[in-house]
Amino acid sequence: MQNSMPPLSALRAFEATARLGSVTAAAEELNVTHGAVSRQLKSLDDHFGIPLFAKAGRGIALTPHGEQLQNGVGEAFTRLKDSCVALKRDIEEAPFTLACPGSLLARWLIPRLDRLHRELPELKLKVVVSESEQPGMQSDASATLAFSEPPWPADVEVFELMPEQICAVVSPQLMALIDATKPETLFANKLLYTASRPQAWPQWANAHGLELAQLEEALSKGQGFEHLYYLMEAAVAGLGIAIAPRLLVEDDLRSGRLVAPWGSIRTPGRLCLWLPSQAGLLSYPRRSEPLAEWLKGELG
Repeated sequence: MQNSMPPLSALRAFEATARLGSVTAAAEELNVTHGAVSRQLKSLDDHFGIPLFAKAGRGIALTPHGEQLQNGVGEAFTRLKDSCVALKRDIEEAPFTLACPGSLLARWLIPRLDRLHRELPELKLKVVVSESEQPGMQSDASATLAFSEPPWPADVEVFELMPEQICAVVSPQLMALIDATKPETLFANKLLYTASRPQAWPQWANAHGLELAQLEEALSKGQGFEHLYYLMEAAVAGLGIAIAPRLLVEDDLRSGRLVAPWGSIRTPGRLCLWLPSQAGLLSYPRRSEPLAEWLKGELG
C-alpha cells in the first residue's frame, strides 16, 4: 500500500474539524484561513477516495469512514500533544548546568551564588568545575563561563559579558623590594604564570614597552601553575610576581593581600557565556538570557 499515510498537516486539519464540528472553528484554532482547512480536507478525500464529511443542515458531520479515521487520529494527536507537553516540562524543570574554571568559580562566582539563586530561582542553576581552564563545551554543561579571545568557534553561541583586563600583582612584602616606577625591574624577580594563558605576560610587557627578549629570559626562570587559584596563592605568599585577570584579584587588592603597582591593561579577551549551538533544540538559549543579563549586572 504505497502512500498510505497522508500529510500530517491534512490530518491535523481533519482532527480539529472533527473535534470542533466546524471548518471555521478549526481554522481559528490552527490560525489558518477557512480555505486552507477546506483544501486540506479535500486532499484527504482525494487520498482515500471517499468523503470524510457530509453536509448536515448548515454544518457538516462525519461520514462512517470519517468516524473510523477520527477514532485513530484523535487518539494519536492526544498522545502526541501529551508527549510534547511532558518533554517541554522535563526540559524546563531540568537544572541549568553552568561550567566554570575553578579559579573564576572560587574567586568570583561562589561569593555571588546565594544572590544568584535568590534572584533567578527559575533557572535551577547547578555549577560544575570546567574540565579545563580553556573555554569549551563539555557534555554535562548547558553553558560555560570563561575568559577567551575571539574569534569564537562556529559551533557555539557566545554572550560577551565584559572586556578582559589583566594586571601584574605582587605581595606588599615583595613590593617593598621593587621600584614601581620602573616596570622592567620586575624581570629581576620570579615571574608567575598559568600554562593556560601563555599570552598574558607578553601582552602586559608589550603594553608597557618592554623588550620581549628580556621577558622570555625572565619567564624561563619563572614558575608556572596549572590553575590560576594556585598562582594567586603563590603571589600572596611572596613567591614572585603574578599576572592575572583584574576581576579575579579585586578582593585581594581591596584587602591589601596583593598590590598592582603598574595598573591594568585591556586585552583582546572577553569574559563570555558560551552555549553549544545545538542547545537551540532545547530551552537553553532562552534560559541563558536572564543569566547573561544577571552576570552583566554584577560585572557592571
